[in-house]
Amino acid sequence: QINLSVIRQYVDYLVSEQNVKNVFVNGTTGEGLSLNIQERKQLAEEWVCQGKDKLDHVIIHVGALSLPESQELARHAAAIGASGIAVIAPFFFKPTNKDELIAFLQQVASEAPAVPFYYYHIPPLTGVKVCVEELLDGIKEQIPTFQGVKFSDTDLLDLAQCINKNEREQFAFLYGVDEQLLSALAIGADGAVGSTYNYLGQKTNLMLQAFAKPDLVLARKYQFLTGEFLNFVIKLGFGVAQTKAVMTFVSGIPMGPPRLPLVDASEDFIVKAKAKLDSIVWPDDD
Repeated sequence: QINLSVIRQYVDYLVSEQNVKNVFVNGTTGEGLSLNIQERKQLAEEWVCQGKDKLDHVIIHVGALSLPESQELARHAAAIGASGIAVIAPFFFKPTNKDELIAFLQQVASEAPAVPFYYYHIPPLTGVKVCVEELLDGIKEQIPTFQGVKFSDTDLLDLAQCINKNEREQFAFLYGVDEQLLSALAIGADGAVGSTYNYLGQKTNLMLQAFAKPDLVLARKYQFLTGEFLNFVIKLGFGVAQTKAVMTFVSGIPMGPPRLPLVDASEDFIVKAKAKLDSIVWPDDD
């Protein structure tokens, strides 16, 4: 079951301990697609409410397999004052080309005509492989609220072409593969949305600062150490359930078990992951 009572503490932790001021709610890590409509609305409301005056942006993911459900969630997000909405491609009956995908996205975006709209591109999970570069051609005419993309794919060529072609549009490209963030920044990504920023947000912010200076040697150190941890846990089996376990032991906030078909992280995983994270010496540790 969802536990709304920890969200206030969660917001305070993100802001004060991780220097994270923006959240993406009901996405992959939040198991948004395993929740029912009512649960998704309750979570959206609680994050918007608790984030007021503390968070800069609360973007609500409103994607669903059912168009009416997605539209209902979009209307709800608009009504509660969300900073933006995002939608993944439907992934059972899949759009097979750009036009079909845009038609679906447009029908959702039009239900929240004053709210910035983001496409959540995650082909490893949706199986929808329409290139974002292709998708962006003329998208503003069909979706006037279109603001950018949460780009959760390793195809940096596609991302680079998007950024190269769309500078004048000033779309935001938020990168979603945490272990490759520095590579995405180098080709012009504007920011990041990812699960590790729950517990490594402060370290990632220091990497962003180093990149901006630019101190690429220091930025690489942070990226390589994040990668070292992720490489270690991926070999143990790393998914949403394990992410919740890591966040729980780092923050002290109980993130709870996942919902079936996902199963809880093992004690063995928790012991090994904690030992690995504790062993990493970050550049700012002195």
